[in-house]
Amino acid sequence: MNTRFLTDSQIEFYRENGYVVVEDIIKPEEVEQYKNIYNDFLSGQIDVGAKRSDLGANMGDSKGVENITQIMWPSEFVEGLVNMPFHQRALAISKELMGADLAMDFDMLINKAPVTNTITPWHQDEAYWVNVPDKRATSCWLALDDATVENGCMWFVPGSNQNAVRPHRFAAGNGGALTCDASEEEGLAVELKAGSCTFHHGRTLHYSRGNATSGHRRAFIVNFRPAEMIQLERELGFDHGKSDASKRELRNEEFKKA
Repeated sequence: MNTRFLTDSQIEFYRENGYVVVEDIIKPEEVEQYKNIYNDFLSGQIDVGAKRSDLGANMGDSKGVENITQIMWPSEFVEGLVNMPFHQRALAISKELMGADLAMDFDMLINKAPVTNTITPWHQDEAYWVNVPDKRATSCWLALDDATVENGCMWFVPGSNQNAVRPHRFAAGNGGALTCDASEEEGLAVELKAGSCTFHHGRTLHYSRGNATSGHRRAFIVNFRPAEMIQLERELGFDHGKSDASKRELRNEEFKKA
């Protein structure tokens, strides 16, 4: 018998609001296992080359560390990572939320180092992606440290998944993070315990404050969409930095045509 992770009310909440909290998607001992892997990436013991970048470039003044560390495709560097509990449970939950044809599109790490104080600006993930006809897409955002308002937990605008993609622009220079007009007054902060996660739709407006604490705020993200749309993305030459991690483009104009 297949294990079911979500209640009907959680699925309905996700459809209405564009996000949902899933507590304890991994166990405490698994959190420690993932932290060890994560730290090998942060320390450079696992060398990822151009797949490591500063998502907060020109938005903060951190010295000796990225303002926001982004590492794309960690599963390409750790054999068997996709078969470990987080990827497998997140995939199962994504199918409960959006359909049995969902598959992993990409994964990434986003870390906010201590006292880096750099926001991740308001945006909708769809603005980063090529425009495909089937809009089902969900990102699972796993907290490996307790995520709080003070260290940069996620904020969501409930119901924004049901509206259009807002006009986006580069937040601080071409090639960096994208942003759009939105504010905390529209949103809700979602604090998480380590080992818990959120799922959010590709169109859900979200953001996080900078990390003002003395600890890391490590997040592990896996994205899912229909396998047929992943194949279409690849045919269009879009693989979320797998072949060229330095390429980040504004896709806003494509959505205006949708």
